[in-house]
Amino acid sequence: MLKMNITAADVNKLRQQTGAGMMDCKNALQEAEGDFEAAIDILRKKGQKVAAKRSDRDAAEGVVIAKTTADGKQGAVMVLNCETDFVAKNEAFGKVAEAILDAAIQGNATSIDEVKALNYPGSNLKIADKITEEIGKIGEKIELSSFDSIKAAKVVAYNHPGNQLASLVGFNHDVTDEMAKDVAMQVAAMNPVSVDQDSIPQAMIDKELEIGKELAIQEGKPADMADKIAQGRLNKWFKEATLLNQPFIKDNKKSIQEYMADANKDLTVTSFRRHSLS
Repeated sequence: MLKMNITAADVNKLRQQTGAGMMDCKNALQEAEGDFEAAIDILRKKGQKVAAKRSDRDAAEGVVIAKTTADGKQGAVMVLNCETDFVAKNEAFGKVAEAILDAAIQGNATSIDEVKALNYPGSNLKIADKITEEIGKIGEKIELSSFDSIKAAKVVAYNHPGNQLASLVGFNHDVTDEMAKDVAMQVAAMNPVSVDQDSIPQAMIDKELEIGKELAIQEGKPADMADKIAQGRLNKWFKEATLLNQPFIKDNKKSIQEYMADANKDLTVTSFRRHSLS
């Protein structure tokens, strides 16, 4: 069978996504016939230490910002992209992004399309038209590429210095500012897949089990033990991938769930969102 012509750009893209070696990436792409998702699975099944691909969107330059309402019951996080770092760091561009997010929160928007349909503050323009206007002024492509909102008993936003990473976390009860910030920083730093094990899609769990089983077999473990070994690896992954079970970054002897229980045994995270430029 003839192999596909995999370009250097394809290989580099997979390297950036996974951290695997150049030849490993090239071979995986050949085997997957150019399918990036399939190539990532191939690398993992061969035991490569592949960086977990989460919900972050591809972006070049721009700003990522998160905000909440004054009462802390609602918040939103968004990514406004541009082409160059020079524009991203421009004060005027940052103010436009802030104004768009303010309008989105005030307008109770829940999607990018809803945000674009709102009026831009202080003008008769829709936000979609304001973005077009800014493209004309700046001469760069500008795109509202990501938007999420959360409503909860308590919502906290965390903006990492540099405006390239932000997180938003909802809690089921009121919580101290310090604890809320700690959990939001945990989300930003550790990039969990979900709140807890129950909120992970079954398809993702099945994939982890499949990969764990194939690795066990390749390591020479008996086939009748492969399922048990895969389950053990899955349980370890749950601790790494679920927010409530992750070790607290400020005290790794406690999980996030245990840290919150010190304040209120009924306190938990209802949902979270995390966005970054890279």
